[in-house]
Amino acid sequence: MIPTLVIGLREGLEAALIVGIIAAFLGRNGRRDALRQMWIGVAAAVVLCLLIGVGLVTLSQELPQQAQEGMETVIGLFAVVMVTFMILWMSKHARYMKRDLEGAASDALARGSAGALVAMAFLAVLREGFETSVFLVSVLQNSTSVATGTIGAVLGILIALAIGYGIYRGGVKLNMARFFTATGLVLVLVAAGLVMTALHTAHEAGWLNVGQATAVDLTWLVRPGTVLESLFTGVLGWQARPAVIEAIGWLVYAVPMLCYVAWPRRRKAPAAKKSTQPAPAPVDAA
Repeated sequence: MIPTLVIGLREGLEAALIVGIIAAFLGRNGRRDALRQMWIGVAAAVVLCLLIGVGLVTLSQELPQQAQEGMETVIGLFAVVMVTFMILWMSKHARYMKRDLEGAASDALARGSAGALVAMAFLAVLREGFETSVFLVSVLQNSTSVATGTIGAVLGILIALAIGYGIYRGGVKLNMARFFTATGLVLVLVAAGLVMTALHTAHEAGWLNVGQATAVDLTWLVRPGTVLESLFTGVLGWQARPAVIEAIGWLVYAVPMLCYVAWPRRRKAPAAKKSTQPAPAPVDAA
């Protein structure tokens, strides 16, 4: 439940923040017509993402067993690439995301282009929803309980919507940099687990046959039905007997990514504002 909850919370909050900021700008400027179009676009993006998720699950279930393993490998690696890009981008831009979005929305309204804001909201929800669909499908395919994982994703999205609405109404203050750093660390561990799973399914599909010796025996620690088993398998992606190539893949991905996300970043000094006062007239020498 923890991995899917974090995925739903983080992805849902990114989309909720963008939509909330755009909705606030349209509301303040009396553009109710554009606001209605925006909500229609948001709903359409959500439906498209749900169809994508259902299509991926249906396609993988209709394939033969070996082909299913190959499909899971492709989806898993694609999810790792997407979440890695998202983590790196948000680590760099999270601190100024709200300010930058408000500036872009203000410029669009100044040009009289409310349609650009509607498209921005639609594409934001579509992008985050697509990432969520692929990531959740990959995680749920390897989850011990699909129902529990689904509940976690739904709870995460609901919490994200509540936080986004609170920020929109002005009652919730959230340190974006700290929030995305904390969730980024969890997602790095989840993505590293997906790397291990993709390497395992690649072997099951007949694509990868090197490094299949057992790296370490964790049967004494990862016992079925225990909390540690849920933590190691569900969050970290470690099985009781991981192969050498799987352990190497986890370490190669997780260690540098964890260092990058956790590394403190310096605050950029705000640019000095140009003075609007006229320069003083020169004084003639006596």
